[in-house]
Amino acid sequence: MRIRLIRRREMWAVTKEGWVIALMGLIIAMILILTNIHPFLAVNAPIKADILVVEGWLPDYAIESAIAEFKKGEYRQLITTGVPLSKGFYLAEYKNYAELTAATFIALGFDTNQVVAVPAASVVKHRTAASAIALRDWLAASAIKVESINLYSFGPHARRSWIVFQEVLNPGIKVGIIAAESQDYNPQEWWKSSEGFRTVIGEIIAYIYARFVDWKT
Repeated sequence: MRIRLIRRREMWAVTKEGWVIALMGLIIAMILILTNIHPFLAVNAPIKADILVVEGWLPDYAIESAIAEFKKGEYRQLITTGVPLSKGFYLAEYKNYAELTAATFIALGFDTNQVVAVPAASVVKHRTAASAIALRDWLAASAIKVESINLYSFGPHARRSWIVFQEVLNPGIKVGIIAAESQDYNPQEWWKSSEGFRTVIGEIIAYIYARFVDWKT
């Protein structure tokens, strides 16, 4: 009886040409991701709506652009949302982002009869969901009949906010989305600045997480 300790086996191996093609494919994929991920996250998909909902944490220059959107879209009501302030709460006249942003709109000449602040509860996490839930409850208790809204968000956060508000307000209210453009970095070359890189990478992770959460609960 013969005992064999080794045996010969054929094995497939990638050739030099194969490695070159794989590397080129990887480079092309990276370029496509770099150039398309920001427009994907900073989504713009507005619909015909009577109400413009503005996330209260937006910077002041985005509030100015929201006023232009309100006039252009012929909305009849503007609603601001937001959780309690994370800084300056004890010194500030307004205790949450919803009221602060509503006051900012009025200071910029906005009609006081057309803006309503809908503050959200204080939460440690899921602040966007808290704002969406507060809006849903306010609309349910108000005399305003609403079939659709446009959500005014900011940069690459827009995709995530859109998902959350859609799930919370579904099926009674349709939700469109508008993303204000950030002035802190160049959206076309976001990877060239630390602010853009941190923002986009963080929103990619948050978007993936948002896809696996049941926001209605």
